[in-house]
Amino acid sequence: MLPALLLCAAALAGCGSRAAQSGEQVRFDGAVYRVVSVDLRHADLTLHWRDPDTGKPFADIDALREWGKRHGKVLRFAANAGIYDRKGAPLGLYVEDGKRLEPLNTAHGDPSAGNFSLRPNGVFLIDKQNHARVMSTSDYQTQRPDPRLATQSGPMLVIDGALNPHFIADSNSLKWRSGVCARSPDRVVFAISETPVNFHAFARLFRDRLGCRNALYLDGTISQFYDHGDYFGPPLFMTKPYAGMFAVFEDAARH
Repeated sequence: MLPALLLCAAALAGCGSRAAQSGEQVRFDGAVYRVVSVDLRHADLTLHWRDPDTGKPFADIDALREWGKRHGKVLRFAANAGIYDRKGAPLGLYVEDGKRLEPLNTAHGDPSAGNFSLRPNGVFLIDKQNHARVMSTSDYQTQRPDPRLATQSGPMLVIDGALNPHFIADSNSLKWRSGVCARSPDRVVFAISETPVNFHAFARLFRDRLGCRNALYLDGTISQFYDHGDYFGPPLFMTKPYAGMFAVFEDAARH
């Protein structure tokens, strides 16, 4: 089904939200994943942390969906946008609508204390020309791009076509995992496992099945995807309040 949707998106900008943003089930190396592809030429991928009406964090996808409904928008896709701290704030760089709300985090923490400190970590961003990319934190610090949106998380899953060297093929650290890559400047691909997997298996999904040269881990067991009315990932009771969330909305008038 996905190839037809992508063909529709390429041939006709007005063929609907399912062409601009489409999801499918992918089986890879014995595991099942939900993969969502967003065509930035026809869909507006945004970041949301706090409700602009109240200043309070949205905290969960349902609250974001209800906010959209009040403003004449239908939520098509949403996902936790990365790792956050104990205060419920993004742990690293966070840019929303061109405004930097949290700075780049270059601290070298203890890798045993959390995934963010497993080096290298990185940044997913969309620039002012609406082009997406994933880059390491050190590259971001050196190149200093000016993004429209950005979220820092970690670790990097794939780095210039190579798996993160810290990953172990037979690791028994199995968790639900979510991540993102920019397969091209116009095509963002999100994936979440439907069953627990280790980092090595998850990184290979991005490199070997999804064709990503650089990919970034978003979060683990607490993450979920919302895709056209359905939830994917771990059971709801395992999720926690989120900080930033990715979203694709559609005007209700078009629905």
